[in-house]
Amino acid sequence: MKISLFFLLFICSSLTAFSQTGIEKAPPNFIRTIKFEGGNNEFSGNPILPLGAIFQLSFDDIIGDEADYYYSIEHFNFDWTPSDLSKNEFMEGFDDVRITQYTNAYNTLQPYTHYELKIPNSNTKGLKVSGNYMLSVFNSNRELVFSRKFMVYEPIVKVQAEVKRSRDLRFINEKQVINFSVNSPDLVLINPEKNVKTLVMQNNNLKSAIKDLKPQYIIGSELIYKYDQESAFWGGNEYFQFNDKDLRATTADIASVDLLELYHHYLYPDYTRNDIPYTYNPDINGGFVIRNLQGKNSEIEAEYVWVHFSLKNNDIIGNSQIHIYGGFNNFEIDNSTLLHYNEETGLYETARLFKQGYYNYKYVLVDPDGTIDDGFICGNFDETENLYSILVYYRSPGARYDRLIGVGSADSRIITN
Repeated sequence: MKISLFFLLFICSSLTAFSQTGIEKAPPNFIRTIKFEGGNNEFSGNPILPLGAIFQLSFDDIIGDEADYYYSIEHFNFDWTPSDLSKNEFMEGFDDVRITQYTNAYNTLQPYTHYELKIPNSNTKGLKVSGNYMLSVFNSNRELVFSRKFMVYEPIVKVQAEVKRSRDLRFINEKQVINFSVNSPDLVLINPEKNVKTLVMQNNNLKSAIKDLKPQYIIGSELIYKYDQESAFWGGNEYFQFNDKDLRATTADIASVDLLELYHHYLYPDYTRNDIPYTYNPDINGGFVIRNLQGKNSEIEAEYVWVHFSLKNNDIIGNSQIHIYGGFNNFEIDNSTLLHYNEETGLYETARLFKQGYYNYKYVLVDPDGTIDDGFICGNFDETENLYSILVYYRSPGARYDRLIGVGSADSRIITN
């Protein structure tokens, strides 16, 4: 009995230690199609939600054995260190309970169990404060399965933003600069150079965000940020896309279809675009939408399909790797996104399992040190349509956590010099 108790305490302490690092844990291969939804929005990256919003996390377990999963919620500061708040200070109700809403797939070749967690619910009544949060899902053995960050804000300050071309002529055709201001007429921001923190995010991708810019000017109740290179993002290019809502049909994206144990969709080969002039192609900024034609409820009737990617690239990559990249797995780089060179076809190729739907993706170069070069394959253009989010945090003197007091946005379709 003592050994069992010690082992249980060890597992629990290990889980707690991991959650306190503020680092998301990527899911194992059998967990697929993780989505955040809030209001009328579906988030492919890390969601930004107003305080009091109803939101939902959903995912599939393709083992399909109706396993028990539990969830917990932790509150973090701006820098993703754990805040000093206790559970009952940031959350009404309690967590660490089982996810009870799940349904098995219906009439699919690939069995899976679809799980949904909605907050507020009968256990977790709601979140009390703004700031950074981590939602963690673990199994019946108290092992952490995956975690996902999200942000909750209070609409206290007004954030205005615009997208500019770089003032550095070397990057004028490749970078997009975010200028913004924070106006706080109702809340006095004390010592804003120290107590106000900012984060600028491109296309809901928290991994490439620019953090902690300081105000350059303070005019009355307004903080002004008019940096150039410090707030500049590479423009990138519009995402590639595929739509496999119809299992059996070829499309403008899908060259051929095969049925083995599961369906296989072979996409037309893609080509390096870094030396090709920019062409506008509407996308959803790296996101995805689950849908299928054969069923009424896509969440449990959509099939899982092996999607085959191929890329023609003649540029030398050395020891670096080429990966597919997008919100379909929260912009993670892993073995399932790695392309391998096929000497017979002269193409970089890979296949990955996707749930039927509409997906954005691009190709990126990953250096041995983990650095991601977004433009090596697809190029960087100042005309590219990107969505930017600006998050403003504030910690008043004596406070024990960082509040997220405002969110602004800007679209690079309206870009000026």
